[in-house]
Amino acid sequence: MKRYRTELCALALALGLAACDEPADEAGTSGGDGLPAGAEAISLLGEPLHRSPASAEVAARQARDIEVARADYDADPDDADAIIWLGRRVGYTGAFREAIEIFSEGIEKHPNDARMYRHRGHRWISVREFDRAIEDLSHAAELVRGEEDEVEPDGQPNARGIPTSTLQSNIHYHLALARYLKGDFEGALPSYEAYMAVTTNPDQLVAISHWRYMALRRLGRDAAAAAVLEPVTAELDVIENTSYHRLLLMYKGQLDADELWDPDSGDPAGVAVAYGVATWHLYSGREAQAAEMYRRILEGSGWAGFGYIASEAEIARLEADPDG
Repeated sequence: MKRYRTELCALALALGLAACDEPADEAGTSGGDGLPAGAEAISLLGEPLHRSPASAEVAARQARDIEVARADYDADPDDADAIIWLGRRVGYTGAFREAIEIFSEGIEKHPNDARMYRHRGHRWISVREFDRAIEDLSHAAELVRGEEDEVEPDGQPNARGIPTSTLQSNIHYHLALARYLKGDFEGALPSYEAYMAVTTNPDQLVAISHWRYMALRRLGRDAAAAAVLEPVTAELDVIENTSYHRLLLMYKGQLDADELWDPDSGDPAGVAVAYGVATWHLYSGREAQAAEMYRRILEGSGWAGFGYIASEAEIARLEADPDG
């Protein structure tokens, strides 16, 4: 398998800049890694980020999954599905750079397959290279424009075994997220709207409504944000995204913020809830409390979770412009 080495220059506090200035190769990655030994990324605060060890049970399951995926790949290295599943399985272990290399190979072999850009874009977010994520996910959005949507199989199925997301919803979700993480709340809105256009179930509704609501509140469009909450009720049959559902009910005043606040959660969904609570304090005028809560979130170890990355971005912006 051809490998593509990537370079990540420290983002420091410049969230609006690409992570590297080095020109990209045809697959969109650059030469050299520029990272401390064993690090997957440099945080937005300049700290190296290393893979967190999994429990013995989880590590064994991941190893089995990768063995199966690699066997499928070795049997047909040009098969798009085999490439995608190998990249996904490797990415689940926290080996994001290796996953990026696998999807880059997939892009070279299948340049018109939106799935390759969708999954690589996700992993660019994981390693804090938001501009590259936006480039990949924007291209994916163009490739699926006017096409029929398709269910995206779950790598880690939910308790009911019912997939709740689609290719197009995931493209728009991650594209909006990358822009949100850069602080481009206005730029994220069209992707939220594109996501809503393909929403077909309560899990999709609550996932996008949470981030869309926060972006609108950050822009001071409180009436539009309130309208986002109208379809959200406690009776929604949410399978996976119960964390987002609870946050939305909190925004509606039906749950207490203190009840949801749990910065020690080892679950990415719990960290996402903690970020949502902290940000609710931020746009409610309690900036100092929000900043303290963001820093508390960053004391955890789940640095690949979106709530953690978002908290990191908030502190990076605060330190870059403490008076802003």
